[in-house]
Amino acid sequence: MAFPDKEMFRTIHEISEALGSDERKTVFYLCETLDTNNTVACLKETLKSKAMSSGKGGLFLAELLVHLRRYDILRLVFGYSRDEAERTLRSRQVLPKFRVLMTHLSEDMASEDVNDVKFLLSTILPREKTEQAKNLLDLVIELEHLDKISSKRVDFLEECFVHIGRVDLAKKLNVYKMSVNTPVSEHQAHRSCQSPVNKYQFTSEPRGVCIIIDCVGNDGEMLKHTFKSLHFSVTLHKWLSVAETVSVLRGTFQGSEDDNSDGFVCCIISRGTATHLLATDSYGEGLRLEGLRRHFGGDMCSVLVGKPKLFFIQRYSVPESQHCAGVDRRDEDLETDGGGVRLSPDCIPSDADVLWSHCWTGEHQLQQGQHRSIYLKALTDALHRGQERSRHLLDLHVEVNGAIFEHNSRYPGEEYHIDLKHTLRKELFL
Repeated sequence: MAFPDKEMFRTIHEISEALGSDERKTVFYLCETLDTNNTVACLKETLKSKAMSSGKGGLFLAELLVHLRRYDILRLVFGYSRDEAERTLRSRQVLPKFRVLMTHLSEDMASEDVNDVKFLLSTILPREKTEQAKNLLDLVIELEHLDKISSKRVDFLEECFVHIGRVDLAKKLNVYKMSVNTPVSEHQAHRSCQSPVNKYQFTSEPRGVCIIIDCVGNDGEMLKHTFKSLHFSVTLHKWLSVAETVSVLRGTFQGSEDDNSDGFVCCIISRGTATHLLATDSYGEGLRLEGLRRHFGGDMCSVLVGKPKLFFIQRYSVPESQHCAGVDRRDEDLETDGGGVRLSPDCIPSDADVLWSHCWTGEHQLQQGQHRSIYLKALTDALHRGQERSRHLLDLHVEVNGAIFEHNSRYPGEEYHIDLKHTLRKELFL
């Protein structure tokens, strides 16, 4: 399939003009170009550069058309039928095997499958990215940007496929891994490329303070066991009122001016509304959710400046009409006394280094005997596995999302909802 440059440039022009926007995006991906303006002009330049540098310009262009399923252009430009082209390319593949596989996996996924993967990735990718994604390939591109997957590390994507029930696609990734004979696992590769500068230090004994407030009496002990095994200094409080909850939170770092631990964890299990936690109170407006994490920020609690602050909230929703309006717990009621100081603009922002994991479901679930939170069970299981395999905390939330997704699919009347926000500046391994 060799031909003079002039003829090749004419062929590139014809191909570029015939492809649509989504097809151009796929071509850019196959050409190992993630950042592009997706224009026809840019595509022409990319194809020229790739075709000339490969030394097999005609073969390269023909293979692109085969993987795009554009057999009409293939016959028009090269005079090849589909079968002829595929026979020729079977033993002479030019395009990178990994990227070809990703495009084929994307084609194999229905829109429902893509939405399921979006749900799993909602704690990793920004919302605007998942909303804009039309197919799996769009999500893969974002995951490559974040260095979550690569030609040598596909375990993360394989787990996603297993979670959504596409075991057939997971098997294809497994076959690919064996064919490339990757010398180390994804987790080993991930650990080896970690820079100490890019991850939080988590080596102190104890790792940090963990406060657990269980106002429903079901899962506090499970959380206590988990965070003790992660080497935190854990205190469990049960059946607190709103006033008692505020007192505990205020006193956590009261009088502490020199704390050598590496982080802080706050777990709360409570009834509540969309905006407030009610603890065990049957009246009153409760404790504002929005104000909770702000008062452990750097400007209010200097001992936590630069340290990760992790909040895990399980809320059992009650209708707004079921609790009477009362005295609202103002933000200043929750002020801590951990050496508060106003940070200058050159310092770490006061709201940095926070992970906020908030899950809610209906209060009616508490009426079931021996109820256990699906969210907290999935979270503790993921944390234990993450400790064994040295997994990033945000990656573990994909496993949590998977467990919640599976539960919601089986029990649509008992759905859980999860919201994760974070301002972490580094990677976090507990």
